[in-house]
Amino acid sequence: MAERGLEPAPAAVAALPPEVRAQLAELELELSEGDITQKGYEKKRSKLLSPYIPQTQETDSAVQKDHRNQTPAPSAPQTSAPSKYHRTRSGGARDERYRSDIHTEAVQAALAKHKEQKMALPMPTKRRSTFVQSPADACTPPVPQPDPNQPKPEGRQMTPVKGEPLGVICNWPPALESALQRWGTTQAKCPCLTALDVTGKPVYTLTYGKLWSRSLKLAYTLLNKLGTKNEPVLKPGDRVALVYPNNDPVMFMVAFHGCLLAEVIPVPIEVPLTRKDAGGQQIGFLLGSCGIALALTSEVCLKGLPKTQNGEIVQFKGWPRLKWVVTDSKYLSKPPKDWQPHISPAGTEPAYIEYKTSKEGSVMGVTVSRLAMLSHCQALSQACNYSEGETVVNVLDFKKDAGLWHGMFANVMNKMHTISVPYSVMKTCPLSWVQRVHAHKAKVALVKCRDLHWAMMAHRDQRDVSLSSLRMLIVTDGANPWSVSSCDAFLSLFQSHGLKPEAICPCATSAEAMTVAIRRPGVPGAPLPGRAILSMNGLSYGVIRVNTEDKNSALTVQDVGHVMPGGMMCIVKPDGPPQLCKTDEIGEICVSSRTGGMMYFGLAGVTKNTFEVIPVNSAGSPVGDVPFIRSGLLGFVGPGSLVFVVGKMDGLLMVSGRRHNADDIVATGLAVESIKTVYRGRIAVFSVSVFYDERIVVVAEQRPDASEEDSFQWMSRVLQAIDSIHQVGVYCLALVPANTLPKTPLGGIHISQTKQLFLEGSLHPCNILMCPHTCVTNLPKPRQKQPGVGPASVMVGNLVAGKRIAQAAGRDLGQIEENDLVRKHQFLAEILQWRAQATPDHVLFMLLNAKGTTVCTASCLQLHKRAERIAAVLGDKGHLNAGDNVVLLYPPGIELIAAFYGCLYAGCIPVTVRPPHAQNLTATLPTVRMIVDVSKAACILTTQTLMRLLRSREAAAAVDVKTWPTIIDTDDLPRKRLPQLYKPPTPEMLAYLDFSVSTTGMLTGVKMSHSAVNALCRAIKLQCELYSSRQIAICLDPYCGLGFALWCLCSVYSGHQSILIPPMELENNLFLWLSTVNQYKIRDTFCSYSVMELCTKGLGNQVEVLKTRGINLSCIRTCVVVAEERPRIALQQSFSKLFKDIGLSPRAVSTTFGSRVNVAICLQGTSGPDPTTVYVDLKSLRHDRVRLVERGAPQSLLLSESGKILPGVKVVIVNPETKGPVGDSHLGEIWVNSPHTASGYYTIYDSETLQADHFNTRLSFGDAAQTLWARTGYLGFVRRTELTAATGERHDALYVVGALDETLELRGLRYHPIDIETSVSRVHRSIAECAVFTWTNLLVVVVELCGSEQEALDLVPLVTNVVLEEHYLIVGVVVVVDPGVIPINSRGEKQRMHLRDSFLADQLDPIYVAYNM
Repeated sequence: MAERGLEPAPAAVAALPPEVRAQLAELELELSEGDITQKGYEKKRSKLLSPYIPQTQETDSAVQKDHRNQTPAPSAPQTSAPSKYHRTRSGGARDERYRSDIHTEAVQAALAKHKEQKMALPMPTKRRSTFVQSPADACTPPVPQPDPNQPKPEGRQMTPVKGEPLGVICNWPPALESALQRWGTTQAKCPCLTALDVTGKPVYTLTYGKLWSRSLKLAYTLLNKLGTKNEPVLKPGDRVALVYPNNDPVMFMVAFHGCLLAEVIPVPIEVPLTRKDAGGQQIGFLLGSCGIALALTSEVCLKGLPKTQNGEIVQFKGWPRLKWVVTDSKYLSKPPKDWQPHISPAGTEPAYIEYKTSKEGSVMGVTVSRLAMLSHCQALSQACNYSEGETVVNVLDFKKDAGLWHGMFANVMNKMHTISVPYSVMKTCPLSWVQRVHAHKAKVALVKCRDLHWAMMAHRDQRDVSLSSLRMLIVTDGANPWSVSSCDAFLSLFQSHGLKPEAICPCATSAEAMTVAIRRPGVPGAPLPGRAILSMNGLSYGVIRVNTEDKNSALTVQDVGHVMPGGMMCIVKPDGPPQLCKTDEIGEICVSSRTGGMMYFGLAGVTKNTFEVIPVNSAGSPVGDVPFIRSGLLGFVGPGSLVFVVGKMDGLLMVSGRRHNADDIVATGLAVESIKTVYRGRIAVFSVSVFYDERIVVVAEQRPDASEEDSFQWMSRVLQAIDSIHQVGVYCLALVPANTLPKTPLGGIHISQTKQLFLEGSLHPCNILMCPHTCVTNLPKPRQKQPGVGPASVMVGNLVAGKRIAQAAGRDLGQIEENDLVRKHQFLAEILQWRAQATPDHVLFMLLNAKGTTVCTASCLQLHKRAERIAAVLGDKGHLNAGDNVVLLYPPGIELIAAFYGCLYAGCIPVTVRPPHAQNLTATLPTVRMIVDVSKAACILTTQTLMRLLRSREAAAAVDVKTWPTIIDTDDLPRKRLPQLYKPPTPEMLAYLDFSVSTTGMLTGVKMSHSAVNALCRAIKLQCELYSSRQIAICLDPYCGLGFALWCLCSVYSGHQSILIPPMELENNLFLWLSTVNQYKIRDTFCSYSVMELCTKGLGNQVEVLKTRGINLSCIRTCVVVAEERPRIALQQSFSKLFKDIGLSPRAVSTTFGSRVNVAICLQGTSGPDPTTVYVDLKSLRHDRVRLVERGAPQSLLLSESGKILPGVKVVIVNPETKGPVGDSHLGEIWVNSPHTASGYYTIYDSETLQADHFNTRLSFGDAAQTLWARTGYLGFVRRTELTAATGERHDALYVVGALDETLELRGLRYHPIDIETSVSRVHRSIAECAVFTWTNLLVVVVELCGSEQEALDLVPLVTNVVLEEHYLIVGVVVVVDPGVIPINSRGEKQRMHLRDSFLADQLDPIYVAYNM
């Protein structure tokens, strides 16, 4: 062959500087893993070598073309990694074995078919990414329902297949140890094992004599030199760990055989690299359950283990405490002449334990008896026709599986010579094993497909190697159906180097059954075994069908030879009882022989199901009495008793009753031109259980240079390909950054650990696509509303069923006598005047600042005088008439209260409005403007500071400042008073307007009459037992609803003292509210959820500080949260639990309930039973039914009563559609009747129908009294409890579930956003807040991420899973945003509609938006 240009001779390569050699090796690896194209490889290689090669050589391009690889490697711009990363790179452990040109064609054909049905799919948007809207081809047809025509097996029941008898050779030793003794004493000079250095050169050869003498020394040392004579550390039968690196076969072999001679049981494990290796904790569990206290290792390995500061070996996570014993010769004691190991004939006692990792990631120890170890060696020797003195090249891990059986046992049995090629050498010199075969004229080589692939990639460096000496090339992952293409490609390349086609011998192995089947070395010239071309669709139903239909969905498999000598094989159904399969059915391969494992150490139950299986026939009766071992492999026995394997039980994905194989799906994914996007060897496929079925997840490592567009394109194509070829939808496809997936010790992806990371949300993908819409096909049908059931029949039905109508009432106001003078005053203004005369110096209000200092107080007289002055100003400056509306714009304080009474004195109608936020005028000022306009205010009363703000340049940017009504500042008032104070002609006259923005963004003002004000104050006074001698503390916003009533009205009515704490002061001093309560020994305090949350979050770790400050909350009798929503139980409970240590009674915390139509319906008060809680079934609630369940029931929701119904208040639960009353097992709208209900909406356009519907409406039937009700707009239910109310009757509790206009109608069911949000918030520690709304018919979930941005995409699958599992809904869009983006109003309620508007207007600046397809 012509010399290629710029090609140094091998000798010249050796002479190159080491760093250049390292870079060349790195290039080889990149090419081998498909990380760089052939062209790129040659370009970089020539660049590296150019300084060292004379420039005279010409490039012969024609020859270069000749040497191109058959399978051109993918192209990608290559990022050169420094060689220190070389070791951590994945060794493409699952790569080219999947390469199949047929499959690639199939995938391309399937994608072409999809091209015809184009559909635009929005690309996920990422912050700071160039967002390109790309039409991707992602039209996935819905997954078919179970097909009535699905293929069913038709063959007869299979009969177990026998292997040839195990030959009786007279000189076979009675135990493996006897063979070692024989060769060690008679053939001491014969080579046993050769180890290689890092460059692949032989560095040491262990002879049989050395192996025997060293093993003997070790055995003697282990039994006699570790403890004292009376207390030895090890006794025969104890287990010890063997911890040796993969490049040190010699030390391992001595240690293993030394243990066998000492009759202790070796447990070989991987060298731990860090304290928290992937899967390390499970290894620790195995060591602990085996009772291992001793680990054998080499001096070099011990030095490399991670150490603590003081030089001790770190305690590995989950490991027992170990004593480390170094087994280097110099530390071992020579046994005395008369000491001999005890070698008995092999029996069923354990010889060693091999660990295996299950699909779930748990590590189990397969115990192998001495007899099985020996019989397996005999069976292998017979099947492989081993003879003394043969040379074997072993590229496998020598600590387990075939590497251990052939390279450590069979070679000793047959006095063979093993050359061990470690993985680290393969990475730097992929051709090293081929060179070893050539140099040693080896007869046998033990490899995996990966090694074939690497050798092909590196082949052009060595044209003079010969493989003609090989009689067996044992391919040990022949059980992977995709191995056939690697074997074919390798043969076509190396046949010209003397490789005989019949030498390729695939075999199938498993930890439990050991060697399941192996192809015997063939006879030269005999026809090679045939292939099976199977239908993928048939396979998914577990049926063998030769593929005829569509060549795109075929699987080509090669046989793995025959059953082992002396063994027997049967195929049983993979799940359920071990029923024998039919001849055309795929099942789990089971093997019966003396050569399998005996048990999982310490796991009796699992052992029985795996190692002691008696097959049964279709009737369920046992077939024979020979126990079989489940191998964990899926396959069938074909013609001529050839064994075919189509996959592993561990890789089985059962989706909607069909079986798919993880390896097949990997192969399909890789056949999509993945080159620019992902690394070939780094794809994990597993299934997760979501909503009663398994769902397929594909995770791959993305190249650093892949663009968003490329990745998204590749992902959507992979989804189509898998859908088309396997007829199964992928639930989630995630790409993670390079080198971030957990690795197994030999470079593959650690699947169970990857799955674990995915489920706990710490995989940190950089791209994700979820397709729940296409693969979740088992959702219940949407609910259809039943028409034609009239309200009357509902009523009759309820009565027949013995259900009472859901209604409840507070105490009767009329019967409660008060001997208080207040009764004779109908108007609040009169009451204030009366108090100013009767108790002028009694202090009604105290205002505190952040330091807890009183900044302002108001006695009855002071308040009255101040109100008089304000009333005078309104007449003088404002020229107002009675009945004009006046906006009060004040910070929370006494000034606001004075202005309110000033308006009443002048006969004006006050409208309290929250002042705009100086730092955020654009957001807060428009609301002020809107209320001013809607209320048609004639004047604004405010402070000088705020007046300046309203007229400022900044304000002008937000609203029109030229058209404000008259603005009067009340800071410096003239000492004037009105000649007479206004008295309304009737109590039905308007007293004030209460404006509030609902959570849905609606601004509503309601009219409060004087009689309603009076009734409200009276009801609160009675419920809370308020008298002039009492003090209460209020930490609330005073602008609307009950908060306003408590701040401004109640003290004047009842005469008690109110300590006012503006909530914003808490932000400067979290202790303020609680220290005030403690200082004044307050019995009743009122707050908002925002305040409670601030204290719970902010003081969570400050309880000790509170104690040292002497804060004690045992004085609190009631701590009431003022709210217009479902009680937030979790927050109340956290608050109670947190401050229990400083005396807070768990019974103290309660909540109120009010709405726009009636600001105070419930309030716990001082007497009456404690608030009750119930668990209700969420599924029933979605159907508007109430079903109580036990605590801890699945899908249950904890609800708390919203305090006691106030005196004079009646409620009834009504069907919002029919307006008929419902029974108490139904959810309905809460309607209220009470003297303090508002008298209507205050609107510009007097919408009379709405007024009548909301404020003066009647039940459609069942109410003879024709009561007028007001509709609260909240859904709830009433439950009669076992408790006794103050009246002596049984107490009826009212439970509020949520606002009617917030509910989401999805799939015909009624959902409350808070329930979905609660589920979502629980799912990951980095979700700070969450809100949901609908967009078209899609559910949109917005989550605030408080962690690092790399966690953003972890949330997408978790959010999708939990909403599906707990609410039977498919999330359409997941939006991840920064903390604080979800708007929350002053009451601490989420403003979901504002959020929706911002989302639609694209104003959220999201970190990530995922469109679930």
